[in-house]
Amino acid sequence: MLKKLIILSLLVSFVSVTGYVCALDLKSFSFREGTYIPKKYTCSGGNYSPSLEWSDVPSNTESFAIICDDPDAPGGVWVHWVIFNIPGNVTRLRENIPKVYQLPNGAIQGVNDFGRIGYGGPCPPPGRPHRYFFKLYALDTKLNLSGKVTKEELLSAMRGHVLDKACLMGFYSR
Repeated sequence: MLKKLIILSLLVSFVSVTGYVCALDLKSFSFREGTYIPKKYTCSGGNYSPSLEWSDVPSNTESFAIICDDPDAPGGVWVHWVIFNIPGNVTRLRENIPKVYQLPNGAIQGVNDFGRIGYGGPCPPPGRPHRYFFKLYALDTKLNLSGKVTKEELLSAMRGHVLDKACLMGFYSR
């Protein structure tokens, strides 16, 4: 009972500070939250992007954006994937999204910190595990961006347009 009261209190505090409750839910059939990302989705394997699926989408969502990054990289946060303008009626991405600028559904992939378009899988130096965060943003608009869009440019363009967000984290080490 005490645990439920604490959770409820935290939720009320969050709502009073942010003005909304995060309802968007992100999951993957490739790995579960807080588990190791299979080699297939890393630079040591096929370098496939994992499948992602989301639910509880805000009704006025026009598009989605996803950023995947590693805050444990030796030189600071390392960006593995930037993809945006995923249509608002799409609720999943299959694994191994082609590494092309524009997908058939209109989604656009930006440049990762490997200097390439599309997904670049976990590739940490040998040692301790790194955390990889897949962040999904529901937006109230499509973004007018072109060229080799970076994480920073995407975040700047999304400012004031985020309806909700969700996060999925996995580990990987070599």
